[in-house]
Formats: sequence, structure tokens, C-alpha cells
Amino acid sequence: MVFRGMKLGLNRFTLAISLTLAATTFGVSMPSVLSQGAAGTVSIDGSSTVYPITEAVAEDFQKQRQGAVKVTVGISGTGGGFKKFCSGQTDISNASRPILAKEMDACKKAGIQYIELPIAYDALTVVVNPRNDWVKSLTVAELKKIWEPVAQGKINNWNQVRQGFPNAPLKLYGAGPDSGTFDYFTEAVNGKSKASRTDYTPSEDDNVLVQGVSRDRNALGYFGYAYYAANQNRLKAVPIDGGKGPVSPSLQTVENGSYQPLSRPIFIYVNAKSAQRKEVQDFVNFYISNGAKYAKAVRYIPLPAKAYQISSGHFQKRRVGTVFGGEEAVGLRIEQLLQREAKQ
Repeated sequence: MVFRGMKLGLNRFTLAISLTLAATTFGVSMPSVLSQGAAGTVSIDGSSTVYPITEAVAEDFQKQRQGAVKVTVGISGTGGGFKKFCSGQTDISNASRPILAKEMDACKKAGIQYIELPIAYDALTVVVNPRNDWVKSLTVAELKKIWEPVAQGKINNWNQVRQGFPNAPLKLYGAGPDSGTFDYFTEAVNGKSKASRTDYTPSEDDNVLVQGVSRDRNALGYFGYAYYAANQNRLKAVPIDGGKGPVSPSLQTVENGSYQPLSRPIFIYVNAKSAQRKEVQDFVNFYISNGAKYAKAVRYIPLPAKAYQISSGHFQKRRVGTVFGGEEAVGLRIEQLLQREAKQ
């Protein structure tokens, strides 16, 4: 099992306890959807944002299989994961954004078809150090002022972001260029995917960003909500004003659509050929059947039950392709995602 130094406060022991408590709290049973006799390895790589939920699923799946199936979960970012996936190196790709046109082309050239499965929602979270006592909220325009390419070498102090902020150095931490979080954030904030200043500390591993912001009073960063939720004593989430006043990231604000434009669906992509193998079938069925429970356990926002039913139907029918046409899904609300999936 690949852990990559994960700092979510959920090691193997506490993770099992947390999931059990989650199941008890929410009244969720833990049905076994596993078939008898399947054995082998399921290889997964990709997004660090999706990693916590997939790793939690993999832990319990392997326990129920009593070592008969090995599930490996790596972190190389959404883009890095698709590079491996579209070259046939992995069975499943974790993705914090939909597959892009260039990745669709790469998979097509390699003869790889894929099944797209939304598994939860994320509130991409902007964070500062808890000792930062001046940032109460930020507008999307101010985020753009900080992160757009022309800001490089120019916007270096907090007092350049807003009048009244202190004359203190602005230290930035953000997703690396192979990260789906980087693609989504730059599209949502700067208006173009991958358009960003480069003079910041980047990483595809969100734990690196958590460490950086937690140690520097003048730091600002962004990453998936689960990493903030697991480190709330070390970080402070910044309410974002998308035009209707500041809104903090939370389960409620994502569900009601008010946390915009940084709410986003997260996915797994399954190699259609790999899906013919029993161990992959069993793992994906287990994932979909228990998706809501594990999303809650690691602090993501579960999809409605109907969404998991639709995903299950798509997987059983081996429905390949994407409903996003190779583009980002900025500002897509849960009900809009559900409508797209239902029409597929």
C-alpha cells in the first residue's frame, strides 16, 4: 500500500475506527458486494485530492478480502495519473477534474476505453495560517490578482492585495502543474486552465502544501477540503466571495450550491478492459456501494443516492466515455452533474 506520508490524521488503525464510527453515526450498513474467488492486484494512481477516499475504500476492501486482493494507490496528480492510465499502466485513475481532450486523445491512440464515475464533491479550499489575523475573506477578483500570470514578480506583499492588509511578504503554496486542482483553480479564478504565476511553492502532494502554510504566518495556499478538514488546528479556511458575499467551504454550502466557483465533482476512471477482471469489478462495485459513507468519513461531500445508482448502472453496462467533452466543469452544481449523468 502506498501512503506517501499522508497527514490526514487517519493512520491504518484510526482510519478503521473512524469508518466504523461513521457507519454507526450515519446508520449505514457495510454490505459486502464481493464475489467469491477473485484475486489479484488493482493498480490506482492520480489525484492527491481523491487519494483519501480511494485509500479508505482500498483499506476496507482489502480487509474484507483478507489479503486475496492487493490494491495499490499512488499519488502523481490528476494529469500524472492520466499519463499512466492512458498508457495502460493502471486500472483506475483518481481525478479531481474531468478527463481533458488531450488525455482523451492519448487514451484513444493507446486503444484504452474508460468508464467515468463521479464519486463525491469537493470544496476546493483557500487557506491561511491561523496566526493570520487580517484575512477575513477574499473575493475571486482578489484571488485572481494574487494568482494570475502577470502577478509574478509584482504582487509580493499582502498590502498589494487589499488596502489595510499589512506590509508583509506574501508566501504562496499551490497545486503543481500535473494536478487537477491546479487545472480547476486556474480555470475558475484566472479564466484559463494552467494560466498561473509560477513563483510559488508547488506540489502534487497536498501534505507538502499543508506543512508550508501551517508553518508560515504570511502564507496562503489552496487544496482539497479533506486536507483542510483534517488539519483545522493548523490552518484557517478563507471564505470566498464569488459575487454574493463571502461563503465558507462546508458540506452545506456545497450541497446548496452557494460555495462558488470552487465546488467541483471528483472522479475515478476505470479502464474498460481492466473492468473485465473480477478483482477490479469487485473493487469498483464496493467503491460505488459505499461511496457516500467513505466520502463523509474523509470529509468530502457525498453525492445523492441517485447519483451512485446511476454510476452503478453505468459501470454494470460498461458505459464508456465522458459527459464533459474534454473540458473543465467550473461552477457545476450537484444537481447539474446529476442531470448530465442521467442523460448519458
